[in-house]
Amino acid sequence: MARKRNPAPAYIKHTKSGRGRLQWYDAAGIRHEKLLPGLFGSPESLAAKARLELEIATSPAAPLVTGIDPRYGASVAELLVAFLEHAERYYRDPDGKPGSEVVSLKRSIKPVRELYADLSAVEFGPKALAVVRQSMVRAGLCRNLINKRIDRVKRVFKWAASEELVPVTTYEALRTLAGLRRGRTEAKESEPVLPIDDETVRATLPHLPHYIRVMVELLWHTGMRPSEVVAMTLDRIDRSVAPWVYRPAHHKTAHRGKARAIPLGPNARAVLTAFLVDRSLTPDAPLFSPKRARDERFEQLRLGRKTKVQPSQVSRKKTNPKRKPSERYTAHAITQAVAIATEKAGVPHWHPYQLRHAFGTKVRKLFGLEHAGAALGHTKMSATEVYAQRDSALAVEVAAKLG
Repeated sequence: MARKRNPAPAYIKHTKSGRGRLQWYDAAGIRHEKLLPGLFGSPESLAAKARLELEIATSPAAPLVTGIDPRYGASVAELLVAFLEHAERYYRDPDGKPGSEVVSLKRSIKPVRELYADLSAVEFGPKALAVVRQSMVRAGLCRNLINKRIDRVKRVFKWAASEELVPVTTYEALRTLAGLRRGRTEAKESEPVLPIDDETVRATLPHLPHYIRVMVELLWHTGMRPSEVVAMTLDRIDRSVAPWVYRPAHHKTAHRGKARAIPLGPNARAVLTAFLVDRSLTPDAPLFSPKRARDERFEQLRLGRKTKVQPSQVSRKKTNPKRKPSERYTAHAITQAVAIATEKAGVPHWHPYQLRHAFGTKVRKLFGLEHAGAALGHTKMSATEVYAQRDSALAVEVAAKLG
């Protein structure tokens, strides 16, 4: 019987007790035992031991959720815990930290845990999933978001089936629940993301902090994603060609082996050149740093001070502040700053991603759909190398005339 102890790293111990017996502690500190075939030290016992060691290394979460019997003994809550442990290892950014998909998964499975935590995972079927979906409708979520979250719940059980924590039939049954259709559900519809007009952007810019304003202008002139602009570094910008080309180290389709090249036309180059004046940055340092922005703001305040600095005001920096400024902005920081700026400017609220839609709309109107796809970095998984090269040439043409 599994017994709990203080958390300890997983390890394996082979003991002699007549027949071969394998004991191990998982990462949660729970002890597990399995009786092996044959006598201790026999070929059958050693072969089974080696196989089980590989199974534990391949799926460290499985022993946690199923105890002695690895076949279909987990509750929904245990299954969700095991999946989240897998997700935090699998969905990681290149810097090793859990990515945004982990947050989305947690939000998606929260109502499953709240409604069916104690239910056996094998018994969680389409009707239970429909109940979870209805709870999302009542919570006021829009139809598209509900469908995405339900698909993530199905992904949890797909993973569980691949780990043999539930039978495949459990996952296949969940797949029979169709997504909500427009006009055939009480779930509200999301507002379409529309391009933002240039006049509204121009009215907003003066009310943005300097660093945020530069990033917004780059989004405006290039159509890149907010997550790409906050990651800009000098060593990722090729300034030896015209137009300049920014190649993000991390982007949306990097995990699929796709390259991303963002040409920087005259407008974008002018914005970057003006920003880099009197700033000395290391090649791999983020161009836009909240810490550097704060230091520059404080320096300007000190230079503009007309009265003598009092001894008590020479340095008010806390030794160990609870919140330290980050080295890099987040896409959410741009969204927040734009929301505040639109209120100050007295213009309708808009989202930074609308700049990408606006850029794509302009390109399509001036050059056509193919140019728009190239400029925004839209490629199919089956695209050939020749197709990608043609896209690059089209994107450069767009940047030279519009960027």
